[in-house]
Amino acid sequence: MSGIEAREPEDLRRIRESVRALCAEFPDSYWRSVDREDAYPEAFVRALSESGFLAALIPEDYGGSGLTLSEARVILEEIHRRGGNGAACHAQMYTMGSLLRHGSEAQKQRWLPAIASGELRLQAFGVTEPGSGTDTLGLRTTARREGERYIVNGQKVWTSRAEQSDLMLLLARTTPKEEVKKRSEGLSLFLVDMREARGNGLTIRKIEAMINHSTTEVFFDNLPVPAENLIGEEGKGFRYILDGMNAERILIASECIGDGDWFIERARDYANERVVFDRPIGQNQGIQFPIARAYAQVRAAELMVRQAAAIFDSGEPCGEQANMAKLLASEASWAAADTCLQTHGGYGFAREYDIERKFRETRLYQIAPISTNLILSYIGEHVLGMPRSY
Repeated sequence: MSGIEAREPEDLRRIRESVRALCAEFPDSYWRSVDREDAYPEAFVRALSESGFLAALIPEDYGGSGLTLSEARVILEEIHRRGGNGAACHAQMYTMGSLLRHGSEAQKQRWLPAIASGELRLQAFGVTEPGSGTDTLGLRTTARREGERYIVNGQKVWTSRAEQSDLMLLLARTTPKEEVKKRSEGLSLFLVDMREARGNGLTIRKIEAMINHSTTEVFFDNLPVPAENLIGEEGKGFRYILDGMNAERILIASECIGDGDWFIERARDYANERVVFDRPIGQNQGIQFPIARAYAQVRAAELMVRQAAAIFDSGEPCGEQANMAKLLASEASWAAADTCLQTHGGYGFAREYDIERKFRETRLYQIAPISTNLILSYIGEHVLGMPRSY
């Protein structure tokens, strides 16, 4: 336990202890098997749903747990600290923001109770496209209004958990780029019922990837979406997803803190136990110092994550803090991963040690959900006031 964690409020400690107890039922062997089979962690997700953790950010009025982001981040941090992976959980948490803040009361009443109970899953977020990547404002998927429905055409890529989700949050262009005054206008946000869409204009193809992230590419071919599934006002979808993106970055950063602690604990224990040349390798400064430095990096990043979550919960703008939390935490977890693998030497590549699995998983966060370079561009332009770099 870090010094920061030891001083946590009682409510956060209770959440952490509950998540820790749940994760104890899903040891390394479970995650190793899921990874080897490239499978969705169905049993783990079911347990999270039954415990209420998957409905963390849904208000109690709609059947959820009504937690703050500061509390939700503890859930994901602890999952990763115990060797698990929260990929199947974090999307359902952060996508709630767009529906909660901008959806109608009728939409919330219709969807949220079923999501909170686990009857429905909202784990797919259709934003990224092959031609635009992280240039969200350049997306080409269109939604054309026809009476009481929209007709969607286009393609999304890296849409994780589309095969396991019942609902998808979809960002599509409702006004051509050449007809809007600002690039951020003309995009609209929809809640797509994928149960009805499959075979009716929606095609999903699995992407074989370096990690088990259940990721796919999704094709829309004249897919009808009821107009009542439009979230908020037409043309303002990009603004609606920004809050969700800040929440996403904070939650992902929390996962990185958990990963960092997992790697540090494994490296420390192995360094103390492994004896070479009649002495534990942790006695060598070449082993000890990188582990100590990684620990310091993780603790510093954790402070930024906590601050970002607190500002988000206060309702104040937190773009600067959310981006820096994601940057620092992803770099800290990657440094810890590299140190852990180096400490174990050849054994770090053996699957039974689980290091190579977690090594692959935590590397993703240098790239997604936003790349390190784009965060630096944001800080340079919007925080430091330097010229736009792209």
